[in-house]
Amino acid sequence: MLTLRPELQTPLVSQIVEGLRGMIAGQALKPGVKLPSIRGFAAMHGVSVFTVVEAYDRLVAQGWLVSRANAGFFVKRRGDEGGAGAPHTLPPQPKFDARWYLKQIFENRNLPMKPGCGWLPHDFLFGDALRRSMRQLSADGSSLEGYGLPHGHMALRMVIAEALAENQIPVEVDQVLLTQGSSQALDLVARQILKPGDTVLVDNPGYPNLMFMLRFLGAKLVGVPRTPTGYDLAALEALLAVHKPKAFFTQPRLQSPTCSIASAAHLHRLLQLAEAHGFMLVENDIYADMDPTSRSTLASLDQLQRVVYIGSFSKTISPNLRVGYLLARGDLIEDLAQLKMISGLTSSDIAERLTFGVVTDGRWRKHLKSLREKLAAAHRKTEKNLSSLGFELFHEPGAGMYLWARHPDLPDGAVLSKEATPEGIMLGPGQLFLLDPHPTGWLRFNVAFSEDERIWRFLSQRIELGRQAAQ
Repeated sequence: MLTLRPELQTPLVSQIVEGLRGMIAGQALKPGVKLPSIRGFAAMHGVSVFTVVEAYDRLVAQGWLVSRANAGFFVKRRGDEGGAGAPHTLPPQPKFDARWYLKQIFENRNLPMKPGCGWLPHDFLFGDALRRSMRQLSADGSSLEGYGLPHGHMALRMVIAEALAENQIPVEVDQVLLTQGSSQALDLVARQILKPGDTVLVDNPGYPNLMFMLRFLGAKLVGVPRTPTGYDLAALEALLAVHKPKAFFTQPRLQSPTCSIASAAHLHRLLQLAEAHGFMLVENDIYADMDPTSRSTLASLDQLQRVVYIGSFSKTISPNLRVGYLLARGDLIEDLAQLKMISGLTSSDIAERLTFGVVTDGRWRKHLKSLREKLAAAHRKTEKNLSSLGFELFHEPGAGMYLWARHPDLPDGAVLSKEATPEGIMLGPGQLFLLDPHPTGWLRFNVAFSEDERIWRFLSQRIELGRQAAQ
């Protein structure tokens, strides 16, 4: 079908994309024609199935191909390609609505199996300490009166400052602003530093809520591709040559959905680029407590000159306990505190006191150690299950909550997710995390919710169906 040349510097994926695109444009491949199956193409050209998956995914994203569940890939018809002799038009493919699907995830939180969710099961959390803190707070009736402080509960801010100092981020207590989870922290920073029309860099794939929020504020989003070691720096530098971003909202450590970890070299280079091009860095580090390794952060390297740092307790204590925080230089933190008061008065003093009780519990550090060990064990088991079924793993961090994986016989995660719901399974389709959603086989697996054997039986059955359809 194509002549591929492995000896060239052009990657094989790019050769396939350019070759098929040329054949479609030149009418060598007519609209409506079915392409060889992924495995068939790979065998025909002596390349890996994952090379073909990536090439087909790109062609779908670019509008040259369409993917049909359990049927394969077809050349897409264009609006100006009608005519009496034209092949039969394929039925239109439903557009993946990421906002609708994100809503469905929360509405379907009671499904018995939730490998696609973004929180931890109750036995991974510190419920005993939270209950002790609640009893103590209830006994102190005065704590239920009035509002909290604009910056948040002072004792908790002091604990945060002390903990961060241990991680080479020395801050004054007045530089710590408590928020209603990390989501409010991200929103406050975005509304403070951005105006409609500003260009903003984001991780791609990345955090869908952040993308929705930034777009709502009128920002122009540009995606920076993730790699297992952090960022595609060549792509980032190429983007900076074209765009003039105001900020880069990023998650260097245990990033969702890929769980990739930016190396120290990548962090240093990112700070150099931010200085050279004049943009701010908003570091979302909400999974820090799940990392067994002490690492440099953008905030520790920059000392909050160009970096705003965001953390949260919701992942490790309870998703219902919406307590987050942000750190920034002195002048910016005051503006953010004022914006917080204007938009919602103070954050919940009760929630912050509960959190203080938990993190000052004598067993807090032991809980974090146990949590990391449980997640590491869950990673090993999930990696084994995925690999045994033939999944490609983007990265194997052995820590954090997620694995990002795809299978050549499961080309559309959104279709697979719809099929899984009646089986009582919530999956995390890759489209949800893409800056410009398009059909992709990537899936996010929450390792803490991936132990049920029914999940793997379901995936095995769908893989077999996909192979049969491709033959």
